[in-house]
Amino acid sequence: MTQVSQLPDEELVEYVRGVDKQAYLWIIRRYEAPLMRYAHHLTQDKDKAADAVQETFIKAFSNLQGFDIKRKFSSWIYRIAHNESMNVLGKEGKHMHLDIHLDLDSGTHIEDVTITKEVQSQIHQCLGQLPLIYREPLSLYYLEEKSYEEISDILRIPVGTVGTRINRAKLFMKKLCQHIKP
Repeated sequence: MTQVSQLPDEELVEYVRGVDKQAYLWIIRRYEAPLMRYAHHLTQDKDKAADAVQETFIKAFSNLQGFDIKRKFSSWIYRIAHNESMNVLGKEGKHMHLDIHLDLDSGTHIEDVTITKEVQSQIHQCLGQLPLIYREPLSLYYLEEKSYEEISDILRIPVGTVGTRINRAKLFMKKLCQHIKP
């Protein structure tokens, strides 16, 4: 049989559920870094992100029997991480602050920017200023490399809304990044 660590997510879940609960450690190893990155982008605080991810793994383990293996495990666990990040943020995450005076007309694409360490730092700073409603799908798409369908499943919004929010987020990012000096 294939080594447990090399099993696809859904098969690993079946293995944990039916054979060896200790194999859940492989799920943690597989998802700890990406979920921390995602939770950090949402919470903008490493301690809050760590709390959210810890709760994510606890809740995922507790509800593993309820996971439908016909679905994608990564979307399921990202959804739990999303919910836990929102719980950690509390009311802070529910308020959106958006400068309605931003000029959204742009002639260039944010993808055209050459990524350097300076630019990456600037982008992360700009990302932190985006309202959560735009930061979530943008982080999932560009940083976690999730498809629109996966993002739709994680955030529980229609696929069309995912596209709209990502497009708006890119416009806001461009304007925000123009105002920040590296």
